[in-house]
Formats: sequence, structure tokens, C-alpha cells
Amino acid sequence: MLALTAAALLGLSGCADMQTKTGDKPAAAAISAEAQAALTAAQADVKAAKAKNALWTTAEGALKAAEAAAAKGDSATVIKQSKLASDHVKKGMAQLNYPTLKVGD
Repeated sequence: MLALTAAALLGLSGCADMQTKTGDKPAAAAISAEAQAALTAAQADVKAAKAKNALWTTAEGALKAAEAAAAKGDSATVIKQSKLASDHVKKGMAQLNYPTLKVGD
């Protein structure tokens, strides 16, 4: 009986060991649909701002924070940081329309 139990445990430990060796990772935590929509919008906004060289570093930082929160499954933080990123992108894009300031005139 002892030999049978030992063989079963050895077999189970081999299966568990295979999962860690194949590099399987646990699935990322799920976020709400509202958080996913806000994150997707923020990512698109940041991409558009980068294309026009109008990206504020605060917008980029907020997007990174939103993406990190999404990986942890924190929907409230995803929404907050995504909205902050989109808001700063809009302000950066509006800044493109400001008149050029010439020094010495």
C-alpha cells in the first residue's frame, strides 16, 4: 500500500513539474467591460498623440499604470488611470493649436 501511494505521489509531482517547465502562466485577472473600453480608448489616444509628437509624459505614465492595474484585475484603477491618460492626451493635442512663441519679437 505504501509503495502504491508513493508511486501515485511521484506521478502527480511529475505532472505538476511539467506545467512549470513548459512555461504555462496563469491567466491574467479579468477586468470589467467598462474598464476594458476605457483602456482600449486610452491606448488609441496615446498612439495618436505619439504619431503627432504631442504625447505628454503624464499621459504615458497614466497609461502604463492602467495597463499594470489591468494585469492585476483592478478595474477601478484601470478606469481612473485610463481617463487621466485620455484627458492628458486631449490637452497635449490641443496644445498643438497654440500659437508659436518667437523669442525676441
